[in-house]
Amino acid sequence: MNDSKAPTKDPVCGMTVDEATALQAERDGTTFYFCCEHCRTKFLSEVPSAKKDGGCCGGKGKAVSKEAHDHSKKPSCCGGHDQATVKPSSASKYYCPMCPGVASEKPGDCPKCGMALERNPSWVAPKAGKTLYTCPMHPEVQQDHPGECPKCGMALEPMNTNADVGDEEENTELNDMTRRFWIGAVLTLPVFLLAMAHMIPALGRQAWVAGDVSRWIQFGLTTPVVWWAGWPFFKRGWRSILSMNLNMFTLIAIGVGAAYVFSAVAILLPDLFPHSMRHGGKVGVYFEAAGMVTVLVLLGQVLELRARSRTGSAIKALLNLAPPTARLIGEGGDKEVPLGQVKAGDKLRVVPGDKVPVDGEVVEGHSSVEESMITGEPLPAEKSVGDKVTGGTVNGTGSFIMQAERVGDDTLLGQIVSMVAEAQRSRAPIQGLADKVAAIFVPTVLAVSLITFVVWMWVGPEPRIAHAIINAVAVLIIACPCALGLATPMSIMVGVGRGAQLGVLVKNAEALERLEKVTTLVVDKTGTLTEGKPKLVDVLSGDGFDAKEFLSLAASLEQNSEHPLAAAIVLGAKDQSLTLDEVKDFRSVTAGGVAGNVKGRVVMVGKPDFLRDEKVTDLESLEAMAVKLQEDGKTAMFVAVDGKPAGILAVADPIKATTAEAIKDLHELGLELVMLTGDNRRTAAAVAAPLGITDVEAEVDPAGKAAHVQKLRK
Repeated sequence: MNDSKAPTKDPVCGMTVDEATALQAERDGTTFYFCCEHCRTKFLSEVPSAKKDGGCCGGKGKAVSKEAHDHSKKPSCCGGHDQATVKPSSASKYYCPMCPGVASEKPGDCPKCGMALERNPSWVAPKAGKTLYTCPMHPEVQQDHPGECPKCGMALEPMNTNADVGDEEENTELNDMTRRFWIGAVLTLPVFLLAMAHMIPALGRQAWVAGDVSRWIQFGLTTPVVWWAGWPFFKRGWRSILSMNLNMFTLIAIGVGAAYVFSAVAILLPDLFPHSMRHGGKVGVYFEAAGMVTVLVLLGQVLELRARSRTGSAIKALLNLAPPTARLIGEGGDKEVPLGQVKAGDKLRVVPGDKVPVDGEVVEGHSSVEESMITGEPLPAEKSVGDKVTGGTVNGTGSFIMQAERVGDDTLLGQIVSMVAEAQRSRAPIQGLADKVAAIFVPTVLAVSLITFVVWMWVGPEPRIAHAIINAVAVLIIACPCALGLATPMSIMVGVGRGAQLGVLVKNAEALERLEKVTTLVVDKTGTLTEGKPKLVDVLSGDGFDAKEFLSLAASLEQNSEHPLAAAIVLGAKDQSLTLDEVKDFRSVTAGGVAGNVKGRVVMVGKPDFLRDEKVTDLESLEAMAVKLQEDGKTAMFVAVDGKPAGILAVADPIKATTAEAIKDLHELGLELVMLTGDNRRTAAAVAAPLGITDVEAEVDPAGKAAHVQKLRK
């Protein structure tokens, strides 16, 4: 007796529909089911013969495209083409223009009519602080909560660079995968040893190792490994099948599941297998394969999540460069407010040691600002009225008032964070190939497994069903792509780790992939070609002064200053084992220099204009020496003792001892070198010339560097 129910059809278009999800309407006591709202509306508004019109897509005699009637792709007769659109609300990011009430936070197909959901033009972006999550491999996948990508199964990562995502939330999946890996590894190790016992002489002589005891131990240990530790892979695999986005996890779930189920049946129901498939009276089991594949893929996931966690930490470090608050100048005086409340046009006070809160312009006062985070240069830049300052840089010894011009994500720091986050979410070029391979490989494996089953059922020996099942399962097991889940993250981790040991920081996998095709190498100056910190390189004494004597006096004075140049002078004096004396009446003039009494002598160190203001004359000879030093990219500081010019101290960022040889090797490899630096042109040229670098771009900010790199790529 056949109890199967006849399929339910839409009375308007004739399509087969699922009563559980289809729209309904009653007429004359009978319930009818419809593929979409338009068929239902047409049914209720017209006579029952509406089906003759060809469905909701068009009227009598109207030509309908083949695509419109491709019922295999869309579970409605028209997919909603040529119909009045639905007006969406602002609540959801995606909606169906043909089916009222259908909305989603992520792209996909309408569950009613099957057409692709459209981006909602009325959607209101989430408020600041709400975290959006996206897939690193499929950026179009976005949602407001953690989860897994419906296309590739990867864990979604935070998209908002300015969102406050706690460490606990960020590390939840990493902690979970790490726990699953270690427990799975501990349980799988004895399974592996038992399965390989015949290859281990010390164990092979033990009867229990090769008997039923061993098989039951393997069964007991592998069960939690597969069904607990590997459960996330089964969920991802099942989701990929439901969404028809077959990927690595599809094969992992099928392969591991097939190996485990086959082995479990071999133990629990051994009589189902023919004698020809037994070895030593026992059916072979593959518990070690199921367990090892699960553990290896878990290891790959842990490595990947750990690398992404470090990536998130790098973005957090960039965000932490900006101060949490700013000193807002109002009618009632200064008030400390959260950085997010600062608006363009506000006046802010920046005191010594403070971080500049936002991008803007100095409107009162002057100071030196340490801008190494932007320019990479160790020496501070002098700022006075009319000069631009950048959020996140550190103010020196002076105080000034600035007017905010760019705030929030519009600041240079915000743009840098956005560029870094976008680069980290970008797909490596090989991922496109991987997607194409996965789209073909997975269904091909399933097809080969099916063909294997059919062939063995057709021409295989008896019992055919047993042979067919075993060989079909074998195809699934050997196709399980543990290499896809482990080899890629492992190779990336090894490559990046080895590079870090050698002082090379690799941004992402794409950089590694493209490296062998590189023809032009772009390098920064400070810290890359040079040592990255100022160093005393020249001590030039004037008439009547001993070099060591005036260096000792100058270093004694500078030990009271916090300026980076002062630290270089003090270190230079200590390297020469000079004695530093106590300073009295120390004073510092912002953007000028310092002065004080050392051993009863009046000592001044600074710019020539500062010395002239202090009534020091006859500086022409020292200024002539300074010109040559500055042409070589050095910073010259004038020293006066008791009102007379004593000499010049020159500070520079020296070229690394290994740089010249490295540049020579790169040239021999046929690579073109370009220097991009935020330092001034004179200093950049002074470093590039002795190294043989002819292509030099100076005074370039980070955004300009990125633009120049893009230009070179084209």
